[in-house]
Amino acid sequence: MALSPVPTVQQRRQKRKLVIRVIVFCICLIPLFIWLQGKLFEKDIQLPVNSNIVIFALINLNVILLLVVLFLVLRYLAELIFERKSHVMGSRLRTKLVISFLSLSLLPTILLFFVALQFISSSVDYWFSSSIEQSLQESLGLARTVIVDTEKQAAVSSDRIIKKMDTSKLEALNKKTLTPLLKQMLYLTPATIPSMLTLIVDKTDLEVTVANRGLRAIAPPRIPVQTMQQVRRSDQPESIIQNTERGELIRHVTTIDLGQPPGTSGILVTSLLINQSKLDRMNRISDGIDDYRQLIYLKDPFKFWLLLILLIVTLLIIFAAIWFGLRIARSITEPVDKLAAATKRISEGDFDFTMEESSDDEIGQLVTSFNSMTSNINTSNKQLAETHAALEQSSQESEQRRRYTEIILQNVSAGVVSLDDHGRITTINNFAAKLLRIDRSKFIGITYREALPREYTHILDRFIEELYTTGKMTIEQHLKVSINRLRLSLLINFTRLEDDEGAPIGFVLVFDDLTKIERMQRMAAWREVARRIAHEIKNPLTPIQLSAQRLRKRYPEILQEEDSVFDRCTETIITQVDALKQLVGEFSQFARMPKINKSPGDLVALAADTLVLYQEAHKHIEFTLKVEDDIPIFDFDGEQIKRCLINLLDNGVAVLSDGGKIDVELTINMFAQSVLLMVFDDGPGISKEHKLRLFEPYFSTKKTGTGLGLAIVSTIVNDHGGYIRVQDNTPSGSVFTVELPLTNSNVYARHGSDFS
Repeated sequence: MALSPVPTVQQRRQKRKLVIRVIVFCICLIPLFIWLQGKLFEKDIQLPVNSNIVIFALINLNVILLLVVLFLVLRYLAELIFERKSHVMGSRLRTKLVISFLSLSLLPTILLFFVALQFISSSVDYWFSSSIEQSLQESLGLARTVIVDTEKQAAVSSDRIIKKMDTSKLEALNKKTLTPLLKQMLYLTPATIPSMLTLIVDKTDLEVTVANRGLRAIAPPRIPVQTMQQVRRSDQPESIIQNTERGELIRHVTTIDLGQPPGTSGILVTSLLINQSKLDRMNRISDGIDDYRQLIYLKDPFKFWLLLILLIVTLLIIFAAIWFGLRIARSITEPVDKLAAATKRISEGDFDFTMEESSDDEIGQLVTSFNSMTSNINTSNKQLAETHAALEQSSQESEQRRRYTEIILQNVSAGVVSLDDHGRITTINNFAAKLLRIDRSKFIGITYREALPREYTHILDRFIEELYTTGKMTIEQHLKVSINRLRLSLLINFTRLEDDEGAPIGFVLVFDDLTKIERMQRMAAWREVARRIAHEIKNPLTPIQLSAQRLRKRYPEILQEEDSVFDRCTETIITQVDALKQLVGEFSQFARMPKINKSPGDLVALAADTLVLYQEAHKHIEFTLKVEDDIPIFDFDGEQIKRCLINLLDNGVAVLSDGGKIDVELTINMFAQSVLLMVFDDGPGISKEHKLRLFEPYFSTKKTGTGLGLAIVSTIVNDHGGYIRVQDNTPSGSVFTVELPLTNSNVYARHGSDFS
């Protein structure tokens, strides 16, 4: 089982780039450390070669360790950052744990680092302070004072011995006579007893030496000849220091007058011993001062070295914290990653698997519980799958029935609107939306009070109240309503819906459009009337006209009489017969309206050609054509539509006897998918009462009108499946709107290709 997404090739390249950057960064630090070492060794420090090599090796070893630690830390951090950017599972938790461990270790470590740094700095400064150096100098001075004091004691003892020594009583100057005398002089001054006395006679080079117990067993060192010559020559005492087995002898060399025989002189050497233990302490003090002076030159390198070690230890602690945080985070996040991957598989629908139990702690218990859960889910899922299959089959059958019902509802030739028990609209079928000219999506979910005008809201309120008060389930009523300025005749069927328990669940409003049926019935009746009238009138008109014309030919002399009644009567008969023939012709034409013959036509060109005829015939009226949209070429009966336009223009011309303006406008109603042909005039207008009957046969507002022109227009428009309506123009006049549908017909672009 995949615990986390396998890194892609791009991710591996990015990770490799991060590691390379870390390595390059660490390599770039090497010149920096070399430069720091150079700065450190720029000082003029006189150290032994071995010390320089050791210090250089230690510093470079520390630098190497620091670079290694820095590389490991940066590499771990780079991997952590890469995992976080790559959204690796558990990277955020690992980051939080590493930051937590780093914070817990970083704060005390930094605090300890600065405390130790301050302590080391103050300690080193204290070690190399001027007071300690002064104390060491005083100790060395005190050690040197011992030698100086001993030299002084030797000089004092030598002076006393010279004053007390009397050689005049000696028989001769030989070893036998001089030895007792020197022993006597050795203990002359008990406070400053010399350790050794040596007398050298110049003429005989006789040398007699006596010493105390501590020096009797050793051979006294000989006095340098140069020293004796210098003393004899300058007659000034000299002090020398000579080493022995027991220590150093401080020897005072001076001349002495022996007087026997007269003029005899010699060299007296008074020696005081400084024990070896004192000399060792003095040497240790001197060596300590030398070492201290040498260490003073190493003060700054020593402080830097200690600081470097302290810094490396600090970084090691921080690295250990990061490593420990990563280990702890990985031990926590790996099981969590496995659980997350397992839950992802469950979310994808894979339940047939178990997780490996890698531990017996709380995580292991969680894995055990998870495996038990997946097993139960897998069993339940199989049962649910079986149940779901049965339900799905039942649902498919129900869905098929629902779709079948919905298709019937959407294609039924009646408007259907359903309401819930709160009056909200839930369903509007296609016929209702088309008849009411509304967008169904804007009305679904709102109440009928919000959707309908106030006068129609009262009708539905009355229906609902009547259903509840009378207990009826259905109300049927015939209403005439105006929708979008169209007068419609609707048969309303309003039904109350109840569930199986009799609780109300809503209402269904079904309405049939009887407008066309009633219009067709009226048209059929009027056509039958027109056919019979034309038949009954047409037969006697021709004999009447022929008789009148024959009378005029038979009696021409009567026609020539002045103010002839015969002439006027026969002329009137002929004129009225022609008028009656024209009326009969219109009746016949109305009675046998030809079937429309649709073909692709250009309504814009048709309107333009028709307006040209009227512009030439009626100069006192201004005719304009406005085309607001790109009107396509579509199927319509050109002759019939031209006849409609001529009738509408004739009506406009008839009301503008004194001049005026007639505008013909063509546009597209994208919502209704239709072309609008509108004729505007600025005449006196049409009253509201006349508008209701304007398109009925034999109704006319003109004194000489037959009332068939607009009826014929209405019939032609209805045969095209369109609508015609009349409205008031602003500020005066009327607007006749003919709406021709684009649906159910071939539509072409103006250049002749298929438009839709």
